[in-house]
Amino acid sequence: MTRTLYGILLTLLSPLLVIYLWLRGNKDRRYRQRWSERFGLARWQPAHVLIHCVSMGETLAAQRLIETIQQRHPNLKLCITCSSPTGSKLIQTRFSNVQHSYLPFDLPWAVARFTQQLAPQLTIIMETELWPNLVHQLKRRQCKLVLANARLSEKSSGQYQKWPKLTHPMLASLDAIAAQTKAESERFVDLGVAPKRCHVFGSLKFDISIDADTQKAAHALTEQLKRPVWVAGSVHPDEFDAILAAHQQLLDTVPQALLIMVPRHPERFEQAKQLVAAGPMYWQAWSQSQQVDDDTQVVIGDTMGQLLRFYGVAHCAFVGGSLMERGGQNPLEPAAFAKPIIMGPSQYNFLEIGLQLRQAGALVQVNDAHSLAAQLQLWLTDADAASNAGQAALSVVARNQGAVDKHYRLLSHYLADINA
Repeated sequence: MTRTLYGILLTLLSPLLVIYLWLRGNKDRRYRQRWSERFGLARWQPAHVLIHCVSMGETLAAQRLIETIQQRHPNLKLCITCSSPTGSKLIQTRFSNVQHSYLPFDLPWAVARFTQQLAPQLTIIMETELWPNLVHQLKRRQCKLVLANARLSEKSSGQYQKWPKLTHPMLASLDAIAAQTKAESERFVDLGVAPKRCHVFGSLKFDISIDADTQKAAHALTEQLKRPVWVAGSVHPDEFDAILAAHQQLLDTVPQALLIMVPRHPERFEQAKQLVAAGPMYWQAWSQSQQVDDDTQVVIGDTMGQLLRFYGVAHCAFVGGSLMERGGQNPLEPAAFAKPIIMGPSQYNFLEIGLQLRQAGALVQVNDAHSLAAQLQLWLTDADAASNAGQAALSVVARNQGAVDKHYRLLSHYLADINA
C-alpha cells in the first residue's frame, strides 16, 4: 500500500472516526469535545518545536526532557500534542507556557493544515506514534524528525514489514531514532533505517523523579493508615475480579490488610465501584473521603493524579494491564518508591525493564488470583523480604538513569539550528 492509497482509504473511512469519538464519549464526554483539533480545523500559532506524546504515560516519561528543553532554551516556543483526554489534562497541569492541542487524525488535509500553521523546525515523537501523512507533511516543510524513547516490538516490526511502500519512506524520513534497547535499534535497522541514525539511550521512564509534594502526601497518608497496604495500580476491567478475589483471600491471613485499587481509565471508575459494592468487603471511594475508616477493606482510587501517592503508601504493589494481554503498565513508578512489585505474565510493553526487575528479585510474576494472594501474604507478613525486594527495585532504577541527558545531547544539535 502506498501513502496515496492509505490517504484515500483513511478519507473514505473518516465518518467512522466521528462514530468512534461519539461512542468513546459515552464513557468519557471529553471525547466529544475539541473535534476541530482532531480534524485539523482549529487555529494554531507557530511553534519552533512540536512534541507528541500519545497519552498520559508517554507524557510522564517525557516530562523531564521537556523541562530540560524549556530551561535551556527559554526562547523557543513549544507545542505539545497528545491523543487522549487524560494526556491532555496532564499536559495542561504539568507544563506552563506551551501551546497544547490534540494531534489531528492522519487525514491528508488535516495534517497538512496543522503542519502549515504550526510550522515546527523540530518534531520529537515519543515511542512509536508514527503516522505516514504527518511525517510526510513535516518533511516536505524541512522539519527535523526525532523518534525519542523509541520502542519497536517483534510484532510491530512484522506489521511494518507487511506494508513496505508505506512504512519504509516514513522511517527513512526520521533524522534520528533514540531506541530504548539494542534489540529495538536493530529492528529499526532491519526495516531500512541507516545504522548511523539509530542510537541506544535506554528508557526515559527510568529517569522518574518523585516530587516533594507527592512524597509529603504519601507520608501523611502512611501516618494515617498505619496498617498493611497494597496497591493495584492502573488496572483494567478484566483484572478487577482477580484483584478483589486475591484481596478476599488475603484477608483470611492478614485481616487488617487494605487494598487501594486504581483503575487505568477514569471511565472505569464507576464499574469498579459497582463491582466491589456487590461483594462482601467494606469499601469507600477516595473521591468521597480521604479519611480511610479502620474497617474499610478496599479503597477505589477514583481521582486522577493520585497513583504515585498511593504507591508511596504501599507495602507492595501490583501493576495492572498484566493479567490479561495488555502488555503491562509502568512498574518503574512503584520501583522509584522502593516498593516490591507484582505483575501478571503480560509484560511486552516493558520487556527489558521487567527482565531487569525480575533478575534483581524486585518483581514477582503471578498468573492468577491465588498466586497473587500468596505473594501478597509473603510480602505483607515478612518485612525484611519486602524491604529487600523494594531496595532491589530502587537499585534497578538508579543504575539505569541518564536517558534524559543522552536524549538532550542528541537533540541539542537540532535545537541549536532552530531559527528563533
